[in-house]
Amino acid sequence: MNPEQTVSDPVVNSSVTGEMPARPALTRSVLWLMTIASGLVVANNYYNQPLLGLIAKDMGVSEAKVSNIAMFTQIGYAMGLLLIVPLGDMLRRKRLILIDFIFIILSLLGMTIAPSIHWLIPISFLIGFTSVVPQLFVPMAAELATKEKQSASIGMVMSGLLIGILLSRVISGIVGDLWGWKAMFYIAAGCMVVLGLVLAFKLPEVHPSFKGTYRELMRSLVHLTKTQPVLRLAAFRGGAGFAAFSAFWTTLVFHLEEAPFHAGAAVAGAFGMIGAVGALAAAIVGKVANKVRPFQIVLYSILIMLISWVIFYFGGYTYIGLIIGIILIDMGLQSMHIMNQSSFFSLRLAAGNRLNTVYMFSYFIGGSLGTYLAAQAWRAWQWPGVVLVGTFFTVLVFISHLLYGKPKAAPQVS
Repeated sequence: MNPEQTVSDPVVNSSVTGEMPARPALTRSVLWLMTIASGLVVANNYYNQPLLGLIAKDMGVSEAKVSNIAMFTQIGYAMGLLLIVPLGDMLRRKRLILIDFIFIILSLLGMTIAPSIHWLIPISFLIGFTSVVPQLFVPMAAELATKEKQSASIGMVMSGLLIGILLSRVISGIVGDLWGWKAMFYIAAGCMVVLGLVLAFKLPEVHPSFKGTYRELMRSLVHLTKTQPVLRLAAFRGGAGFAAFSAFWTTLVFHLEEAPFHAGAAVAGAFGMIGAVGALAAAIVGKVANKVRPFQIVLYSILIMLISWVIFYFGGYTYIGLIIGIILIDMGLQSMHIMNQSSFFSLRLAAGNRLNTVYMFSYFIGGSLGTYLAAQAWRAWQWPGVVLVGTFFTVLVFISHLLYGKPKAAPQVS
């Protein structure tokens, strides 16, 4: 991994032929629509986390078994990123999004009729696989924004996405305690129907930049990964960072069910509201990115994440310790996430969806790995084991950034 940017990319650009239609302007109303839609769609992937305890009791399965629902949702999301999101460079963006919405709705309804855990796991995979629309919006915002507003636009869409992730836990925890876990998926399906109709009328169409075949499109993902060191570093940092983040959130509900808390799904979900404070850092980082060196922003973000795990270890059995730790881990991860994406979108390779695919695929493969290892660590060592898993992945991020994240000095001109 080497941070030197590689802008020349003949394989990526050779399939772009003909005169491209004019890009629509990124108006404030469209940016807000993408921001809100990103939050609502990505929430589908996280409704299950505070409900895992309720699902385990309803289905009569162990905590380790029910954790597979969260893990396979993340694996599904990663596969959707790999197989669906690249099509944003090949097909009309709006048409692709609206077709995907049909399958999102069917998957959510499938959760409500699944008779056993053996059905819930593959249906959870389908929810993750289809709910990748936000990762079409992020490169769309980057492409349509002016260069000066690119980081701020990415930051705004990401703020909506991240707040959606965190508030989804709040909502699902409350709904689960009031009406049962299935009610949350009925509500989510209804929201997707309404949102799909709004997008059909308000979202502008973006024409494709890639004119080759789907096979060529997928081959270009490998080419981009091999030739873009900036992308490789961002993907590794993102994947390892999200592994640590997922380790915490997946096991939090089990931790809160134990002494000294003895709390339920609603309390576990309410912690998402606290995390939303940290997620707002994404919008702030997007605005200051042009004033502070990216290396420094990412370094401080990683250090904040490391501090959060120290707090989780010493203060994780108190509410105040969990609250402070959650704010810090969310603030650190989301700040690094914005800088990761800004680093490869700034390459301007006319391959925004494919660059984002490589990054986000790594991101959620990391998340699913963190979820799996945390579930095993919880079964063996309870909370200290979870902290060990989270700290391990965060240290990996720290080391990779120090080794490969420093920008190369510009050659001296005599």
